[in-house]
Amino acid sequence: MSKYILALLLLCPAASYAAGDKTPGFDPKALDRQMDPFSDFYRFACGGWLDANPVPADQSSWGRFRELAERNRQTLRNILETASADNPGRNALDRQIGDFYAACMDETGIDKRGTQPLVETLNRIDSMTDAKQLPGELAKLFSSGEQLLFGFGPGQDFKDTTKMIGQLDQGGLGLPERDYYLKTDQQSELLRRQYADHIAATFALLGYDAQKSSDAAQDILAFETELAKASQDMVSRRVPENLDHKMSIPDLAKLAPAIDWKDFFRQIGAPKMKEVNVISPDFFKRVSELLKATPLQTWKRYLTWHYVDSRANLLPKAFVDENFAFYGKTLSGAKELRPRWKRCTDMVNGALGEALGQRYVEQTFGGNAKTRVLDMVHDLEAALGKDIAAIDWMTPDTRKRAQEKLAAIENKIGYPDKWRDYSPVRISRADAMGNAENAQIFEQRRQFAQIGKPVDRQEWHMTPPTVNAYYDPQMNNINFPAGILQPPFFDNDMDDAVNFGGIGAVIGHELTHGFDDQGRKYDAKGNLNDWWTPQDASEYDKRSACLVNQYGNYRADTDTTLNGKLTLGENTADNGGLRLALMALDSKEQAAPTPKRDGFTPRQRLFLAWGQIWCTNYTPQAARLQALTDPHSLAKYRVNGVLVNMPEFADAFSCQKSQPMISESPCRVW
Repeated sequence: MSKYILALLLLCPAASYAAGDKTPGFDPKALDRQMDPFSDFYRFACGGWLDANPVPADQSSWGRFRELAERNRQTLRNILETASADNPGRNALDRQIGDFYAACMDETGIDKRGTQPLVETLNRIDSMTDAKQLPGELAKLFSSGEQLLFGFGPGQDFKDTTKMIGQLDQGGLGLPERDYYLKTDQQSELLRRQYADHIAATFALLGYDAQKSSDAAQDILAFETELAKASQDMVSRRVPENLDHKMSIPDLAKLAPAIDWKDFFRQIGAPKMKEVNVISPDFFKRVSELLKATPLQTWKRYLTWHYVDSRANLLPKAFVDENFAFYGKTLSGAKELRPRWKRCTDMVNGALGEALGQRYVEQTFGGNAKTRVLDMVHDLEAALGKDIAAIDWMTPDTRKRAQEKLAAIENKIGYPDKWRDYSPVRISRADAMGNAENAQIFEQRRQFAQIGKPVDRQEWHMTPPTVNAYYDPQMNNINFPAGILQPPFFDNDMDDAVNFGGIGAVIGHELTHGFDDQGRKYDAKGNLNDWWTPQDASEYDKRSACLVNQYGNYRADTDTTLNGKLTLGENTADNGGLRLALMALDSKEQAAPTPKRDGFTPRQRLFLAWGQIWCTNYTPQAARLQALTDPHSLAKYRVNGVLVNMPEFADAFSCQKSQPMISESPCRVW
């Protein structure tokens, strides 16, 4: 529940790159040499690329992360098209991923089946005659892999991270998060009307007349608004202590008595438990009240809507198009639906990710890449050790504990040591919906089986082809899938300066997460444990407040600013990560200096590589959505926001104090 994710959001004529081309870690053609780097370094580093790479019609934003993700996706497509050939000689792994892909690609067969795969469940929902049947219906939906209204699964005990316990969490919303239901500005009110129109259009596709469709939509929106009012907001959820509410099953029954929890857990196949962590108690208290007070017709409409919506991507084209019209066009600003092969490739990666990942790793992650990345990790860990030792605001006792935590961080690079076995998942070339449900059920059962067991420290929470990375505070480890260990982030043929500015800063980012405003609250073993002296905590808070104020003044558009509190952890990690990357590069340069390359010094190349990994164009809708819901800042501010805090950047490019890229009061935590 508490995983840190990096972000997928992110002159000479510039080049654009075909899906199979290698994207350089630093590209001189991507620069805008007409831009003064001291006024806007992001534009200087990325302007040529930004001008040459508008947002594609099937995307809501387009940047170096997505560019690499598309290249990886093309690799996966080639794997899947080969595996999907109906060849009796295929091995079991290729048959699973290939048949899943083939069934998903069979749009004609999906259209022919219509909504038939949903009929049994929809009839069962509609046949309820008493509100007392609702908990049982929720359990049936859970058992089919659909966790509607709230979520349940395994999580590490916050106070004893060696064991897994059951966790209940809030859910049930169709809009991105609670504030979309509660804000009163014109854009938010318009979006709610458009959301209601989308719900009504979906009911119309199910055969409801116009009045019933409209009534259902308004009923569902009002009900979800009640759920939103009871939900924790995103900033509150960034405080780990707000997520730790372990209680016995009898105490859970007192909190939310409308559900027989022992029976519910039995029905969904969870193991016997004496206690669970209820992450958002107020939400479950309100759900219990709503189960008693809300008309049964509202519940039927709500469950019908979310069940259909969860399966829209494998329903006939009219449902797919309607789903895209709201979530793709209206909410995110994409102009066209992505080609079916892209959507099906992503579905295989989501459902059978480590099976597909095996084939991906075989094709893309060979040679000494893993060894070189591990060497960089060790260099960056050494830099963080020096940084902790030199911090002037930290007392000796806390400094010692910080060094102990750093020494305990584990590194996972590329892919799992042991691949997940998907052999129990039944896959048919003729049943896309059934395949997706079978994979969901398998994954849910796999996760439920972890409850009450020791923690599996080798498990990954991202698939190998993913262009992303994360720090896990309860595991105290950093995780880098093979998907991000590719150009432009890591290039085995590129110089250290560019690699440290790319993947090196990303590694430093994840390491710093162990010491950001959230991560610092976990000790070396990953337990939620306040190991800071009050004096050190106070000094830390003063410095992090500087970042809150800095980023909180950046704008996504004329009406929307970034949320400095929501983005604090990622901004802290960006600032610390690039500083660590520079320290590691400087150590190498001191040992073996290297000359200029492409007209730039090693330090300049590091800063340019940092700028170029974030080159991103956004639709206005996507920029606003990210500013309102994402803990990561917009790309421009991930670059300039960090560099204005680094005197080393000013020195490298000979910036003067009066120029915009120089801050009179730079922020620094690490």
